[in-house]
Amino acid sequence: MAIFLSSFVNKVDRKGRVSVPAEFRRILANQNGVVVFRSLQHPALEACSTEHLEQLSESLESQDLPPDEYELIETTIFGGSVQLPFDGEGRIVLPQSLCEFAGIAEEAAFVGRRKTFQIWEPKRLAEYEASARDIARSKDISLSKIIARAAIAKANGRGDEQ
Repeated sequence: MAIFLSSFVNKVDRKGRVSVPAEFRRILANQNGVVVFRSLQHPALEACSTEHLEQLSESLESQDLPPDEYELIETTIFGGSVQLPFDGEGRIVLPQSLCEFAGIAEEAAFVGRRKTFQIWEPKRLAEYEASARDIARSKDISLSKIIARAAIAKANGRGDEQ
């Protein structure tokens, strides 16, 4: 399965049109656009395929969530989503309300996040990345430790099955 990787900064024109990075459009090739909504955690926009939202919907059905959490997710994510089609040049038109939420004006930074990507105002993204790196260092987070923990968890899981 293809994943969204890397970061890109693209110009936003006066009409709110911005080119989605070619690598991201390639992942979304079987879609005619992208779904975008306000992030619940950051001053940024979240973006994904309709297939990813369908998977989220199915995941919600299989969990025993309290009604207020279920309501929150449906209202903020599903109710707040807009489906933005690609034009002939691979651009989307970001609605003004979403641009205002994320502080996006002249440029938009696209950040891969595996199965989704985010759209940020570039200076806000730089500030967030610097803070995130500081936090990761203070918590001694590293890829090798993440992989080692996953291997231990997998080994323990197999041990329980025997």
